[in-house]
Amino acid sequence: MLIRGARQLLTLQGPSPRRGRQLSGLGIIQDGAVLVVGGCIHSVGSSRSVENLKEARQADVIDATGKVVMPGFVDSHTHFVFPAARLADFERRIAGPGSSDAGREGSGVHAIARALRATSSQTLQTRALRWLRLFATYGTTTVEGKSGYGLTPTSERKILRVMERLDGRPLEVVRTFFGAHVPPPEFEGNPDDYVTLLIERLLPEVRRRRLAEFCDVSCDEGAFTLAQARRVLEAARRVGLELKIHTDRFASLGGVRLAVELGATSAGQLEKLSDADLRLLASSNTIATLLPGSAFHLASGSLPPARRLIDHGGAVALASDFNPETSPTLNMQMILALACAHLKMTPAEAVSAATINGAAAVARSSVTGSLEPRKFADLIMLDAGDYREIAYYFGMNLVRMTVRRGRVIWNAAAGAPPAVEIEN
Repeated sequence: MLIRGARQLLTLQGPSPRRGRQLSGLGIIQDGAVLVVGGCIHSVGSSRSVENLKEARQADVIDATGKVVMPGFVDSHTHFVFPAARLADFERRIAGPGSSDAGREGSGVHAIARALRATSSQTLQTRALRWLRLFATYGTTTVEGKSGYGLTPTSERKILRVMERLDGRPLEVVRTFFGAHVPPPEFEGNPDDYVTLLIERLLPEVRRRRLAEFCDVSCDEGAFTLAQARRVLEAARRVGLELKIHTDRFASLGGVRLAVELGATSAGQLEKLSDADLRLLASSNTIATLLPGSAFHLASGSLPPARRLIDHGGAVALASDFNPETSPTLNMQMILALACAHLKMTPAEAVSAATINGAAAVARSSVTGSLEPRKFADLIMLDAGDYREIAYYFGMNLVRMTVRRGRVIWNAAAGAPPAVEIEN
């Protein structure tokens, strides 16, 4: 495949993850081209130089004249396996004071968990497959999916196995075990016993059966204490899982310090990040995953300090947090718009945060997130002549084509996403 004539080819060649001023370096090539061979990028450069390569002579040519070509989005924080929308909660929040608690993670998660336990694996898979195909239409090529809506061994396994079956249909699905989302109602009053169950039973099984490669824990009000989160993450590290954390959404309990101490790959939410923790996180290797969709949907007015994190040299990623409770969107273009309008990120910073830094947040930056030789050909073509239009035209879908590992998985000209399955 030869994609040629791009008005702007965003390569994002360079270091990973990006920090500070590096976030603005998109490696733009005017009148750019990408040559794809065997699912991987063979060459990038000017159209004239790439199309004259001998490997390009037999390639299928895609004309990108006047358009933007860039890496596909890497959505590094989602909960896309769930039973149904939370429409009643949505209306209660609209109704006014006293209803906003429906958006806090306690009661909402428990209601979703009850519904999920009663939903068959096949039904969950069918619904999740629909979401994955929609992810592709909006330009996402790699997605992280978390469990955490089961809160029992059986239901947590069910979620992870659904995601395992959906890997490559058509996106890469990076699986995260999030059994430590909130204490389940069966353990009300004794959450330490639930933590023990996770440590002694579920974590070893998840690792042994390769159901996930990351373990996440929520360290916040209404979830788990700092001591409980430490127990979970240290146990996960012992069995060989990589670490993530949800923290500082409602209160700063020390979760950031724990994440940095244990070498967590990423820390998400961060809306109540203290000054000391901000400086600590910015100077660490832990990526700050910011989720502006949640603040928008809940109208909370509570936003993560993206500008200060970037100015302090932090590695920032953007993700949709797609879930039925707090962020029912999978449109990463909308997330970029929110990041620019509300988090005061520049369009270039937002693009880096949603591609190469998103890839770093799921330990994939060596194979995706930028357009460089020998990386997977995961890219998108936009019906735009300037990448800044992504954030400017908020809520719109500018993606004309999505390519993953060298295969077209969405083509707007065809009218519907093909049911392409890609072997991982």
